[in-house]
Amino acid sequence: MIWLVGIGGSIGAVVRYLFGQWMTNRFSNKLTFPFNTWIINLSGSLLLGLLANMYVEKEINDWIWYFFGIGFCGAYTTFSTFGMEVITLLQAKNLRLAVSYIVTSIILGLLFAAGGYFLF
Repeated sequence: MIWLVGIGGSIGAVVRYLFGQWMTNRFSNKLTFPFNTWIINLSGSLLLGLLANMYVEKEINDWIWYFFGIGFCGAYTTFSTFGMEVITLLQAKNLRLAVSYIVTSIILGLLFAAGGYFLF
């Protein structure tokens, strides 16, 4: 199973990087809010909630959970980048934006995960 986690994680990391680069190229000069990580983390929370429900309800096999839930979603979402972006906002003395980023990331992340778990 460890290989499934590793391969899924490798793919999740690459998808996160490519999606983040695409967003940066498209929107970087227009935004101060770290939307790249925000959108990636919210979409990953939604997907993980959906997969978790399917796994608990025995609708997906263990290998799918290990590959997508643990591996892909684990690497696709990123708490470390979120933390560094908060520090960067605080260093730029942009307290309001840092607090809004923290609060919306946590609250919406939980809501998206719950949405994925309970609505699908």
